[in-house]
Amino acid sequence: MKRLSDELLIETYFKAKKLNLCPEFISLMESEIERRSLARRSKISC
Repeated sequence: MKRLSDELLIETYFKAKKLNLCPEFISLMESEIERRSLARRSKISC
């Protein structure tokens, strides 16, 4: 996850949600988004 840019992480998160991918994968991305403090900036509720 650390290799993904912030923008790519957010884009991947929204695409994964749209495609209803594995909840564990989405949760992993949410954790990384929160770790990077991107949730507020990207209007994501983790």
